[in-house]
Amino acid sequence: MNELTPIQKEIVTALEQMKEKSLITEAVLAKKVRENAKISGKNKAGICMKDLEICIEYLGENKDLPYALHLNSANDILIKKVESDGEASESPSSRVASWKLLEADAKKRRQSSEKSISVLTNGDLRQKASGGKVVKKRNDRKKMSFRDVEEFE
Repeated sequence: MNELTPIQKEIVTALEQMKEKSLITEAVLAKKVRENAKISGKNKAGICMKDLEICIEYLGENKDLPYALHLNSANDILIKKVESDGEASESPSSRVASWKLLEADAKKRRQSSEKSISVLTNGDLRQKASGGKVVKKRNDRKKMSFRDVEEFE
């Protein structure tokens, strides 16, 4: 398994914290990631499908926390906990990962919809790490006082 990126680590942490829930929506997961990483802004941002799939594989293989991904009619990702029978009797070496990723047609639908939505990225974490500087929009204009014109001559 490849090394996880910073945003993937945040997603894994959020999924581990929410492991008692049987169904996690993408919006709730994204909110938890923003909360944990202290990201301000991007309140409507979702989770990139590629990042989420890597995190689901990682949790299934390394943490014995299997999830299945589903796509609803609005192309939002739903994460359902997978219950495996007889897990306690199996040895860890013989255990088969029971996580399930999206099917090809659902993956294609989601990828096409991701072009028009905002998703959380590693860049969002870098902005937070660099002091949390927020992009300031220039909406206040500096007015020159005509009383102080002599100072500029």
